[in-house]
Amino acid sequence: MVENIQTFDGVYGGQTSLAERNKVLRNTYWLLALSLVPTVLGAWMGVATGLAQSLSGGIGLVVFLAGAFGFIYAIEKTKNSAAGVPVLLAFTFFMGLMLSRMIAMVLGFKNGSELIMTAFGGTAGVFFVMASLASVIKRDLSGMGKWLFVGVIALLIGSVINAFVGSSAGMMAISVAAIGIFSAYMLYDIKRIVDGGETNYISATLALYLDILNVFQGLLALLGIFGGEKD
Repeated sequence: MVENIQTFDGVYGGQTSLAERNKVLRNTYWLLALSLVPTVLGAWMGVATGLAQSLSGGIGLVVFLAGAFGFIYAIEKTKNSAAGVPVLLAFTFFMGLMLSRMIAMVLGFKNGSELIMTAFGGTAGVFFVMASLASVIKRDLSGMGKWLFVGVIALLIGSVINAFVGSSAGMMAISVAAIGIFSAYMLYDIKRIVDGGETNYISATLALYLDILNVFQGLLALLGIFGGEKD
């Protein structure tokens, strides 16, 4: 039996078969699920040891930015080799470790565990909606990329400023903006895979992992600000 393979000759350039696109999407989802394991382990270790809590303010920001950009550079360099997956998983462990400071703060609330589960459920819901939209939207979304990138740069600048100012209002504004920007980025990144614009599942996983992590952080921050119950 001969399989009818459809092809996409898109705005991203090149031609990718439907089977290849589905394979990239499937591998991305599997690796994305796997990446959550070291993230949870990193967060647990950070909370248990208090390591991330000691990295606060400017020092913590420098460690986070240096580590994150260093790992992202390494992932892009190794994405076509056998080292790509281990480097990505090491990165997700590091991000879990960095996330542990916020996790520990939320766990300080009486309902901290419920807030974390709510944020996780909300993030999963956003991902499901964006993945569903990416599968049905026929319109080319490649033009979103440059606007979303500008939004991320503005968000990064705002986060750096607020790290030194420590404003609750600033934290709320940054969290809301992060949820909106990275939810849109989820749609954009999944649509790129669906349309054949991203053919490397490690790069695709990295992009979606960062989207998910930022939405989760934004939701957790808002829930902690508005729903945290003190003892």
